[in-house]
Amino acid sequence: MFNQTDRRKGEHIAGTDHMQSAGYDIDVHAVAGMRADGAAHTVLDIREPAELAICTIEHSVSMPMQEVAQSVGTLPREHPLIVVCHHGMRSAMVTDFLRKNGFDNAWNLAGGIDVWSRLIEPDMPRY
Repeated sequence: MFNQTDRRKGEHIAGTDHMQSAGYDIDVHAVAGMRADGAAHTVLDIREPAELAICTIEHSVSMPMQEVAQSVGTLPREHPLIVVCHHGMRSAMVTDFLRKNGFDNAWNLAGGIDVWSRLIEPDMPRY
């Protein structure tokens, strides 16, 4: 279902100049800026419940990776959908799956919550 080797590189989508063009990654600073500006977006946290118990990005939507395929009908398409995991590998696979299923708004949070906790919320617990 999720095959990271199939990720396309360098696609640019109109209206996403604040997002990186390498693959479908978005930088933690870009997401923090969107949040500070009040820009519409959804953070989809695909980590497991035990991971979520350690730390989360405020106002994120939790959905374990294995539930994404059967829940695509519940995900937004009208604004950026930022997919996050621990280090960005699982979320890259989910982002690729979502894009292949018509979610042109899906972006992978580069470095995952680990980079977020180091650069954006340094008081956030890490694991």
